[in-house]
Amino acid sequence: MTAQWSEKFKGVIVAMNSCYDAEGRVSPAAVKKLTRFLIDKGVNGLYVGGSTGEGLLQSVEERKLVLEAAIEASAGEVPIIAHVGALSTQDGIELAVHAEKAGAAALSAVAPFYYGYSEEAVGRHWSAIADSADLPFIIYHIPATTGFSLTKGLLKQLLANPKFIGIKTTTASTYELQQFKAMGGESFLMFNGPDEQYLAGRIMGADAGIGGTYGAMPELFVQLEKQYSAGRIEAARQVQFRINDIITDMLAVPIYAALKELVRRRGVDCGDVRAPLPKLSAAHAEQIDALHAKIELAVRELAAVR
Repeated sequence: MTAQWSEKFKGVIVAMNSCYDAEGRVSPAAVKKLTRFLIDKGVNGLYVGGSTGEGLLQSVEERKLVLEAAIEASAGEVPIIAHVGALSTQDGIELAVHAEKAGAAALSAVAPFYYGYSEEAVGRHWSAIADSADLPFIIYHIPATTGFSLTKGLLKQLLANPKFIGIKTTTASTYELQQFKAMGGESFLMFNGPDEQYLAGRIMGADAGIGGTYGAMPELFVQLEKQYSAGRIEAARQVQFRINDIITDMLAVPIYAALKELVRRRGVDCGDVRAPLPKLSAAHAEQIDALHAKIELAVRELAAVR
């Protein structure tokens, strides 16, 4: 199955926000508007319900609602990857079955967390979710938040199932990314997770990037991918440096709330973050103003680069 999907998931894949109304309920209309905004900026795909999408803070039904809205608005123009990771295998399977019916292009899931699971337990969990639907499955490897680190031994076992087509690797180690790629083979897909090392990940073998800050500045990541794909590495480095300057400032404020505010200023109101994620306060206003101005300037200046 890996070779079949190797050309489908490439480039810039936005880990998109979920959108809420003033009462904190999922807003399908805002999800659709955000979906169109991102597609119109030239991104290559969308990752729905992950960390940036606050999927693990939503009910199963809310997660379904967000995914359905994104798929409807995308109209098949870009692939939609449904993050179906959950604390229970049962919820993960329910979300996976729904994602297939809704029209998602692939499934993805973090490892189960909180209880401290063995490799065997995590492997069973991922395999049960993957086998519940006729879609390719992308492992979401993010040990800093799950406490579980994917090993080569477990990956070797999972690769026996052709549904496992790739890994989203969110660690600081591009060496680890390269090693996973080598294990899976040329057609096994690697998705770079850390936004600040998009270029490093691509150089070390990533086929695409999945990231949340992409949503506030999709044009910059599209430009970065364009320069890298054309072999203009120095130009790509300069775009990555601009991006990293912005990300550094984002890290100085509550980042998930900041992303939503920056997306709002770019034209799509997704509401606030869901508790217990920290919100912005009046004390952050000056920093957000500066961030927005920095993004707008970079977008204008890089738009002229060919």
